[in-house]
Amino acid sequence: MGETESSVTFFDKTFEEAFALLVDARNYLAEREQTDAGRLGPGLQLAASCECMRLTARLTQMMAWLLVQKAVHDGEIGEAEAARTEHRLGGHAICATRGAWGQSQLPPRLQRLLDRSHGLYTRVARLDEMVALRHARRDRGGADRRDGAD
Repeated sequence: MGETESSVTFFDKTFEEAFALLVDARNYLAEREQTDAGRLGPGLQLAASCECMRLTARLTQMMAWLLVQKAVHDGEIGEAEAARTEHRLGGHAICATRGAWGQSQLPPRLQRLLDRSHGLYTRVARLDEMVALRHARRDRGGADRRDGAD
């Protein structure tokens, strides 16, 4: 991501926010069966289940990406390794979109988790693009220096 103290602080805060969201989601999912399932009709139960899967997908993709970036910051892997396709943020088709049904009928706690996860996923997606662009510029700069040396 970057070596400046402010970028490390920003990364740490983003990681902490993602981890807090992960814990909140885990708590909701653990309690959901007792609190929400009995109050929702079958159609709304299906919608809530689909959105819980979307929430889980967002969290999984974000945490995987953030852990790769943490490994870069800690010197465990290089930026070139982190920029490889398999380490980029994934799941855009599911994670970057909102459900086809309106969220207004979903349980309020799930709505808040979905909103938080969507906002954080969008932010992490921007960070992923920034990291990829910076790496591409470094690669291009290195290639330009090598080409100029001939």
